[in-house]
Amino acid sequence: MTAAPQADAFYTAFAARDAEAMVACYADDVVFEDPAFGELVGRDAGDMWRMLCERGTDLVVEHEVLDATATSARVHWVAHYTFTGTGRPVTNDVTATMRLDDGRIVDHHDRFDWWAWARQALGLPGLLLGWAPPFQSRVRATARTTLRRYQADRPAA
Repeated sequence: MTAAPQADAFYTAFAARDAEAMVACYADDVVFEDPAFGELVGRDAGDMWRMLCERGTDLVVEHEVLDATATSARVHWVAHYTFTGTGRPVTNDVTATMRLDDGRIVDHHDRFDWWAWARQALGLPGLLLGWAPPFQSRVRATARTTLRRYQADRPAA
């Protein structure tokens, strides 16, 4: 048996905007990391997906499991959505790597072209500054603040 069914279930749930099904694929102490949020652990990772699913009213996700072993999977996925911070349309092309233990995702890393994302999501500032580490740090801090506000407004899951 490979990790492909679990990876497929995760992204099928994302396409359905079913964050609870996504979080059920995760181990309690999962480590998630991507360029926008940085590293999130456990509840923070789950709440990020809850927030994105709730706010992504026009979210469309397509995915393909590229390869999988008994304990890992690599997935190509594309998300089409409106970035809520600016109202701009975004197509984000992502490669995910996942490591599983006992059938649950324990490590999940998403990689995408930060500058391409910033140009779409943030417009001219993203085009001009999206490549710069200080700008990226500021955007990441804003994403984390948005997550913290989301968590403060809802009970712990």
